[in-house]
Amino acid sequence: MMRAVFLVLGVLWTVSSASAETAMGNSAVALASLVAEHSPLLSLDDRSIMSQFIHANPNFAYLPNKKISVQADAVVCRQSNVDITERGCELTFGAKKITIMGRKAHELFATIREVGVPPDGAAGTVYESLSHLACSIDTEEIKQKAGSGAECKFQPGAN
Repeated sequence: MMRAVFLVLGVLWTVSSASAETAMGNSAVALASLVAEHSPLLSLDDRSIMSQFIHANPNFAYLPNKKISVQADAVVCRQSNVDITERGCELTFGAKKITIMGRKAHELFATIREVGVPPDGAAGTVYESLSHLACSIDTEEIKQKAGSGAECKFQPGAN
């Protein structure tokens, strides 16, 4: 009887403890930049600063010493493996949902995979998704070019 109780408790603990993931460095700044581009939660200035980090030669002269928080409730990207030109992502920011297609969707799909989210598939479609995205960007640390200044926490899959 006691063995059964411990077995059930162990299973319940495993099921209820969702695994949060963390991305740091270049993959975190890429993920935050790609999501920030579409975020209605950020000011135009913050979106502009975040866009600098995804360019080949960021213009650090215009980046103020500040911290930017990039958040999204969910990001769900899909690519068809039947129609190999079809790709899209839906980003959820509170009640607002934004859909992106084509190259921008592919960039986000690939970046989600880069940060370690395992793909999921169903009948001709491959999904990459995450939820509860919260990224912290420290522009001063990034300007120092020492590999720090970007961290993203998220839940793999769309909850």
